[in-house]
Amino acid sequence: MQRSPKTRAVGFTRILNFFTTLQTTGPKPTQSNLLKTSCVDQDNEVVPFNNRSLTETSNAYASLLRRCIERKSVSEIRRIQLHMTKSGFPHLSLGNKLIDAYLKCESIEDARKLFDEMPQRHIVTWNSMIASYIRHKRSQEALKLYQMMLPEGVLPDEFTFSSIFKVFSDLRLLPEGRKAHGLLVVSGLEVSNLFVGSALVDMYAKLGKLRDARLVVDRVMEKDVVLVTALIVGYTQHGKDGEALEVFRNLVKEGIKANEFTFASILIACGNLEELGKGKLIHGLIIKSGFESVVASQTSLLTMYSKCGLIDDSLKVFDRFVNANQVMWTAVIVGLVQNGREELALSIFRRMIRSSINPNSFTLSATLRACSSLAMFEQGKQIHGRVMKAGLDKDRFAGAALIDMYGKCGNIEMARSVFDALVEIDVVPVNSMIYSYAQSGYGHEALKLFNRMRDMGLEPNDATFVSVLAACSNAGLIEEGLNIFSSIRSNPTIDLSRDHYACVVDMLGRAGRLKEAEILINQVKKPDVVLWRTLLSACRIHGEVEMAKRVMNGALELEPGDEGTHVLLSNLYASTGNWTQVIKMKSTMREMRLKKNPAMTWVDVDRGVHTFMAGDWSHPRSGEIYEMLDSLIEKIKDLGYVPDTRFVLQDLDEKEKERSLYYHSEKLAITFALLSNSNKNTCIRIFKNLRVCGDCHTWIKFVSKVARREIIARDAKRFHHFRDGLCSCGDYW
Repeated sequence: MQRSPKTRAVGFTRILNFFTTLQTTGPKPTQSNLLKTSCVDQDNEVVPFNNRSLTETSNAYASLLRRCIERKSVSEIRRIQLHMTKSGFPHLSLGNKLIDAYLKCESIEDARKLFDEMPQRHIVTWNSMIASYIRHKRSQEALKLYQMMLPEGVLPDEFTFSSIFKVFSDLRLLPEGRKAHGLLVVSGLEVSNLFVGSALVDMYAKLGKLRDARLVVDRVMEKDVVLVTALIVGYTQHGKDGEALEVFRNLVKEGIKANEFTFASILIACGNLEELGKGKLIHGLIIKSGFESVVASQTSLLTMYSKCGLIDDSLKVFDRFVNANQVMWTAVIVGLVQNGREELALSIFRRMIRSSINPNSFTLSATLRACSSLAMFEQGKQIHGRVMKAGLDKDRFAGAALIDMYGKCGNIEMARSVFDALVEIDVVPVNSMIYSYAQSGYGHEALKLFNRMRDMGLEPNDATFVSVLAACSNAGLIEEGLNIFSSIRSNPTIDLSRDHYACVVDMLGRAGRLKEAEILINQVKKPDVVLWRTLLSACRIHGEVEMAKRVMNGALELEPGDEGTHVLLSNLYASTGNWTQVIKMKSTMREMRLKKNPAMTWVDVDRGVHTFMAGDWSHPRSGEIYEMLDSLIEKIKDLGYVPDTRFVLQDLDEKEKERSLYYHSEKLAITFALLSNSNKNTCIRIFKNLRVCGDCHTWIKFVSKVARREIIARDAKRFHHFRDGLCSCGDYW
């Protein structure tokens, strides 16, 4: 007759209590009188040892230990071990079972103490201890235990190697990993054991030794999906996506069925390569294999579609999944931000919060990037609050995103505050801080942080140099910038990119050193259209028409249909009053079907983004906006504002020229912000997709004085901080 769980539990407690009574009141038997002590029978009844053999006693203790494991009771295991010791039972004979019980109850310290007391330890016990250390992320202790094996005459087996290779990859110990590989080969286990082979491939792949990983795979005669997937994952993690696709093709040819991890990894490769056709074929294989509803496959599918620019297909995959987890929510938000759908990304983020899914550092970083792109300062501050609530304010990824967000919203003080609060600083948050300084024209502060990097134990990378050169360019620190550029050129370990050259061309061009800028471009082996366009912009600033024609030819040779080049030259002709050439340029653009990007400005008011274009009447409060704008213009005219009509077509009369300037998009956005919020302590932040025009720059300076408001304008190049009639750029932009 079977006993109920309750009855069995009562019996188990009676046994332990009986043991405790023996330990405290009974005699202390030795090995010689062991069999006169007590034990338990199969019905949980306490019986004397003199009715049992040593083997039966051992089995009884083993049975008790199994029940302790079921109950996850470390204290009861300790009581049993103590009873064994005090009763004189040779408890070390059950050492493996005791250690196994402790480990299964997550008491690794008790297990290790007993392990060290054992005079002889079976290989299974060594493996259990090593695997447990790895499971608890204590790789150093696992390594020390492995290093004790050979001196004690214990030869590692396949289970040892499959565990210890993970330790070598975690600790980045390639030489030790190679030695273990050599021992593995001597043991004859490498080819014959797929489990070990997969661990070895995984180690080499994680350490970036993909050639070694591939050689291991090639030596295995009968491959399985785990082995091949380990190689595919290694290739995708190190940017070898083409090789990953090749391995996958071979897997299919050999008739090995891919699993969910194989599909997830190969979809990542397709996304990175923007191989939409192959990605769709693999999508079909996923459906055929029955993995369409698996989370890993779904996440990789939506990531693949978003990386290929099919964000709507990515959203369809996401919407089909009923119970999306944190990883899926994050993947779709990241995809939206990467595809310029920031407003939708923020909307999805709000849905995620309402669904009670906690964001991680990657989710928050992506959402902060969305706020950065839209210059949504208030929403960015709210997400900062969530970062702090989640305890991620010290996280370097979230920290770098916060610095970037505050920097791109023009709040350098908050960006620096976040930077100073970071515990672990690497090159990413430093670059974000330098770039924030660069955009707002704080060149000296950017240089100071750049010069501190080596004291912080950090080496500048390509992005660092681009940021600091941009800072020098925006602040007019020409000689400092040229010295940095010279140091980069003389360093053989650094590959100069077109971005580095573009910063220096911009720096020289703004300073009027156009000839030097042109010579520098000609030193580039393959200059791109951006370099020529940068110099063309400088020609427009300084009215250098002849050089501009030469520069335009260089740009159009590379990209005949580049509308940016045509627009810049048209603006140059306009600035010099050559309206005949302006009309010809516009006619040429119409014939080539080139379109100038319309100027747009947006402003974040009351947690909503409001977008304006020149002469825009689509806003529901347009009547109030235009009325207030006309009033502002009258006030600032009294202070000396004179509309700059140089950039307006000459076939208009003077009044029409002025009115065409009055209703530029940035003027409408600022007026709406003033209309919506009269609090003089609130800063107005606007963002424009193109550069602020000269007339608007002057207009905003006057408005900041009349309205007594700080206005921060971020255009396509940099920030302008307007306060009390002055701009932070010092009119150098």
